[in-house]
Amino acid sequence: MGGGGQQTESSEPAKGDGVGPDGERGGSAVYTWEEVQRHCHRSDQWLVIDRKVYNITQWAKRHPGGIRVISHFAGEDATEAFVAFHLDPNFVRKFLKPLLIGELAPTEPSQDQGKNAVLVQDFQALRDRVESEGLLRARPLFFSLYLGHILLLEALALGLLWVWGTSWSLTLLCSLMLATSQAQAGWLQHDYGHLSVCKKSGWNHKLHKFVIGHLKGASANWWNHRHFQHHAKPNVFSKDPDINSLHVFVLGDKQPVEVVITIDLAWSMSFYLRFFCCYYPFFGFFGSVALISFVRFLESHWFVWVTQMSHLPMEMDHERHQDWLTMQLSATCNIEQSTFNDWFSGHLNFQIEHHLFPTMPRHNYHLVAPLVRALCEKHGVPYQVKTLQKGMTDVVRSLKKSGDLWLDAYLHK
Repeated sequence: MGGGGQQTESSEPAKGDGVGPDGERGGSAVYTWEEVQRHCHRSDQWLVIDRKVYNITQWAKRHPGGIRVISHFAGEDATEAFVAFHLDPNFVRKFLKPLLIGELAPTEPSQDQGKNAVLVQDFQALRDRVESEGLLRARPLFFSLYLGHILLLEALALGLLWVWGTSWSLTLLCSLMLATSQAQAGWLQHDYGHLSVCKKSGWNHKLHKFVIGHLKGASANWWNHRHFQHHAKPNVFSKDPDINSLHVFVLGDKQPVEVVITIDLAWSMSFYLRFFCCYYPFFGFFGSVALISFVRFLESHWFVWVTQMSHLPMEMDHERHQDWLTMQLSATCNIEQSTFNDWFSGHLNFQIEHHLFPTMPRHNYHLVAPLVRALCEKHGVPYQVKTLQKGMTDVVRSLKKSGDLWLDAYLHK
């Protein structure tokens, strides 16, 4: 389901996959939505894609995007999410064939949970238009220049110390430049993680590991495992990790981790090795630790404010089984466009368009935004755009509201 993992599994089904109630493999059986919805448990998972019913119970453990993101759609129609996440849905469908156990009965609607069929069809028409107009194709020069400006900031920060020394003012300026390069590298790794830069998934995965690992010192697979859950079910309690408590380690049988941890650890260590080789001659070991800690402090504030001003003030609730457009719009809002806002947020000021089309290269968000707004107006779906200042103010207001609720609950428990 989640496009963040690399497709490497064989199409040979696991024991028990693609087997209907009669014990025969294949897709000749027909089911009602009520029957499909009963299979939504950890040990029994079915889902529907384009009216085809698949038994993913065993295969979910080997899902390249992680077991959780695909399990969030157990017992549901996953068509829109399937199309949104995968760079080449037709290729992925080959891996679904052994899991096929049947299809929806002819009398059953294509959408589950009473979703608006007209809205779903209109959004699919919009996606078809987006694809036909080439808005899912990236401009390599854009991302090459973007990577170049990150590397330039890194070089200038180091060159500053080599040429003029390590006074307090120059060290502060160096820290600001490094924090900027780290924040911008965060937006770039986000692009590669969403497979929105290269035509081939494999190259996106390789460059993602380089940017998030070597340029930032973090784990690509950890990011994928969490981030695609957020996109699949934004602001949904127990399904979106961004609004749940953070687990420091993702271990056990939740995802294939043995080789993943080794590779990601190597990439991360290459970042810290490079950093200490560059800055140890100026600050020594403890001074270098203090420098990277301060840089992380600055960068983390940048990251949190940008990412949360489009989500935290929005609606948070338990699973409501909404269509893709309605679910994403209820959990996201945009920040108005400007050259600075685009650069400062890595184009995540177009959070709505990013959530609707997660594989779309960011330089095309502003082109699809008017089309999305028109579709929302047609169906009465709120499309929110805020100023940067209001977005940040709303984060504070939302936190205060939550704090007041917790305080009231504590005082009156």
